[in-house]
Amino acid sequence: MGRGGPDVVVGVHWPASLTTARLVLRPIETSDVPAISRLWTDPEVRRHLGGPVAEDEVRVREQRCVAAPGAFSVVRRADGVVVGLVTVQPGARDGRTEVSYQLLPEYWGCGYAREAVAASVDWALDEVPSVAAAVVAVTQEANRRSRRLLEGLGAVLVDTFVEWGEQQVLYVLERQSMPAAD
Repeated sequence: MGRGGPDVVVGVHWPASLTTARLVLRPIETSDVPAISRLWTDPEVRRHLGGPVAEDEVRVREQRCVAAPGAFSVVRRADGVVVGLVTVQPGARDGRTEVSYQLLPEYWGCGYAREAVAASVDWALDEVPSVAAAVVAVTQEANRRSRRLLEGLGAVLVDTFVEWGEQQVLYVLERQSMPAAD
């Protein structure tokens, strides 16, 4: 997926799926590719991610995303609809595991992102070797929705920097700062 790291990470047992009350996070399947591609090309989804991905890069990503380690389709349990994507990248930020997430706009405001991110971070804290007992997440400083989501999960703002020509914020999620599971 062009995630910058190796596709195989020693010591990580990628789960067949992660399950929450309303969602299943599972490896991307071929039938998910149209929804995942929409995440990469939708201007609203990509507003704080540098804009829509170029068509030639989308084609490369489509070829590489199916069953890619660390990439999870976020699927509603009730009807099997793909609502988004969560990625877990071991060693992405100075040896620390990074979580990232995108949801299709029609599913914003439903709590799916919070549920999916909480499940993936909880799993990563237990199962992914890292230089710290924490998971990091980066978002644009201007992305208020994403910042509220992370802060609602107990994430602590630890750094600001410019990347991709925009001011970014880096949050850390640790087990003791996360709210108890419902």
